[in-house]
Amino acid sequence: MPHPTRPLRKLGFLTIGLFDPADPAAGHESTLQIIERGERLGFDSAWLRHRHLQFGISSPIAVMAAASQRTSRIELGTAVTPLGWENPLRLAEDLATVDLLAGGRINPGLSVGEPMHYDTVKHELYPDTSELEDFSYARVDRLARLIAGERVRDFSGRQGVVEEFSNRVEPHSPGLRNRLWYGVGSRKSAVWAGANGFNLLSSSVIFPEADQEPDFARVQQSQIRAFREAAATSAHAHGPARVSQGLVVIPTDSASPGQREKYQRYVEERTPRTRAPQGPKGMMFAPDLIGTSDEIAEQLYAHAGFREVDEVAFALPFSFDHEDYLQILTDIAGKLGPALGWAPAEVGQDSP
Repeated sequence: MPHPTRPLRKLGFLTIGLFDPADPAAGHESTLQIIERGERLGFDSAWLRHRHLQFGISSPIAVMAAASQRTSRIELGTAVTPLGWENPLRLAEDLATVDLLAGGRINPGLSVGEPMHYDTVKHELYPDTSELEDFSYARVDRLARLIAGERVRDFSGRQGVVEEFSNRVEPHSPGLRNRLWYGVGSRKSAVWAGANGFNLLSSSVIFPEADQEPDFARVQQSQIRAFREAAATSAHAHGPARVSQGLVVIPTDSASPGQREKYQRYVEERTPRTRAPQGPKGMMFAPDLIGTSDEIAEQLYAHAGFREVDEVAFALPFSFDHEDYLQILTDIAGKLGPALGWAPAEVGQDSP
């Protein structure tokens, strides 16, 4: 049995919200039921991936709004929303609205950069401004300022009998700015996030520096430490910087023989990409962790990146069935979490 040096404080999970294009409603309902089950199992958070023009959730904000009305405690986040697809002002309005509906439980995770396969979609996404759009850090900084309630314009006040205008984004949700996360894959983005008052999401995909050995765990550890160093001296700090790790874990404690066989095939198909850096940027993938909860816990305690965090959002495999996800979540909450020193929240208990 593994022995933690410090207990895991927050346990979450991440889902892509996969659906059948012939019946997308069923897939979205499955995602909502999984979030509901997660709350009953005591998870601290549920996170949604953002997928455009794919068969996964394209509007996690809408799904979070629905989930907020079917849950009372579990935190809801995005990991991540790519801002290249978004208008920061409109997104700020939507996020604040859902955060208020959820009672302050929303954790928006963000990233910047040119949208994936931009040349194939820019004529529809930005037909008049595709060559002028700014996909740099400035885009997420603008969103953060708008969410914080900074002035949008000078015009405000009453016009006519009933029209009342504001000079900031409305509604305003106090505290939401402090719950903004940035999804990082490089040391540069980790330092930027820390210096600019964001929390850090570190996933199973990272980019090493040119002089670093291709050891995923060590590279992730160095990025987290660089983030914390930058956050400690940031003028934008709003309290202790939070860091969440998001590896793929597949506990098999209560899995059927058929499920174990399917899970093992999934891992074996994905393992080759983890053996060496990929592409011109040297992208690195973390191996999926499969086995009993005690076996996975041992691997996590040996993982340099995991040893830097006290909260996680374990990623659910992309292509499994609803019952598979329920089994995995039940084992994470009932066996893996406790093996990592975590205790489930009680139903009805408020999140800290």
